[in-house]
This record gives sequence, C-alpha cells and structure tokens, in this order.
Amino acid sequence: MTDFLHDFARRFAELNAGNLHQRLGELYGEDVHFHDPLHEIHGLSALRDYYAELYANVRELSFDFHGHDRVGDHEGYLRWTMHYRHPRLRGGALLSLEGCSHLRWRDRVEYHRDYFDAGALLYEHLPLLGGAIRWLKGRLA
Repeated sequence: MTDFLHDFARRFAELNAGNLHQRLGELYGEDVHFHDPLHEIHGLSALRDYYAELYANVRELSFDFHGHDRVGDHEGYLRWTMHYRHPRLRGGALLSLEGCSHLRWRDRVEYHRDYFDAGALLYEHLPLLGGAIRWLKGRLA
C-alpha cells in the first residue's frame, strides 16, 4: 500500500472507544466530509460524535484492510471487512461486512465516503425485517 493509505488503514484499525477523540483528529481534517449509505457528516466534531455513538452501541468493532487503489497523489480507495457485535442483532453474534472507502487527503483526510450494503450491515439481522429482506434478495438473484 502507498504510505498514506497504509498508515491511515493501520491507525484507523487501532481505533477504540478510549482513543477516538485524539485519533480521529490525527486522521481527519477539521472540515472533513464523511458519507456512508446511512449518514452524511460535516466537520470533525460531528464525526467524533458519530464514532462515539457507534462505539457506545456495539460490543465489538474491528476492521481488516485487504486492498487498496491509489488514484493520483491525494486520492485512493481501501477495501475492508468490518467485524462487529451488536446486542440487538442476531443475538449478539459476531457479524462481518465487506466495504470500500474512497478517501481524499492532503495532510489528513478531508473526504471519506464508505460504500457498503446497508441491508447486510443492519436490516438483514433484525428479527422480522431480516427474513423479508433475505427472501427478497433471493428472489432478485
């Protein structure tokens, strides 16, 4: 991996509830724009609040980074697998989700957009809705 992408992935994978405030400030600029299928966040302060809530609601959260693509000097993509355990999803079982992050940076990341299947993250694991979504996906395949 290129130095910036490798360093970002390593430091991001080390995030936890105890180091969020400091680590996010090292990774992201003050005016960061973060976007995923469920959220759009502007600014480092709002991003810190988002991650604090995320880590407060899960029992376990980790990322494995397993690929990258560099696009120019200050832009690239990281492929990852997120592993998470939420007490209200699948009885607290360990779940995994594949995704990709598009990053643009100077000294720190100023744009971060995550691409993943929101149904696979959340909705498929809810007791009633999950069965319906899995059935529907099977019918469309």
